[in-house]
Amino acid sequence: MLNIVKKCIRLIDGITEFIGKTAAWCSILMVVVTFYIVLTRYAFNSGSIAIQESIIYLNALLFLLTAAFTLKHDGHVRVDIFYGPASHRYKAWVNMLGGLFLLLPVAGFILWGSWDYVQAAWRIRETSPEAGGIPYVYLLKTLIVVMASLVILQGLAEIVRNFLFLFFKEEDPEEHIEPVGGVI
Repeated sequence: MLNIVKKCIRLIDGITEFIGKTAAWCSILMVVVTFYIVLTRYAFNSGSIAIQESIIYLNALLFLLTAAFTLKHDGHVRVDIFYGPASHRYKAWVNMLGGLFLLLPVAGFILWGSWDYVQAAWRIRETSPEAGGIPYVYLLKTLIVVMASLVILQGLAEIVRNFLFLFFKEEDPEEHIEPVGGVI
């Protein structure tokens, strides 16, 4: 049974890793597109609303699709002055309970709260209010649901990883289980 749980954790980690690393390329693309926008505006006195809006889409992709990746790599901001020097067991307890009582409820609320919003955008196939804008606002809004789902999945993996460490003396949760080879 533990092997199945570990395989599930590795699968979730692999999915998170793949999506996070793929979405991270949006930052380079954002720089290139921004350079292009500045170049065409000031050197050639022209521009495109769709290309300008693409920066919003790229930023949303970058931010929303790397949230679970940041969670997996413990890259979120911590304010707790007791956490840093604490033992691995203390950190595992904080991470497990924080995931159960803070992360999952907040991500679940975001998923639940955005569902009708995204559904309404899909129903009307919402487009940009700007003439010549990107006609896929409904896809942009779908990223909210995707982000919440990915964070919930990765949050569950982190909770189980810490639970295994605390109660089954499995490997340290700070040294993540490597993702499944074929997923990345």
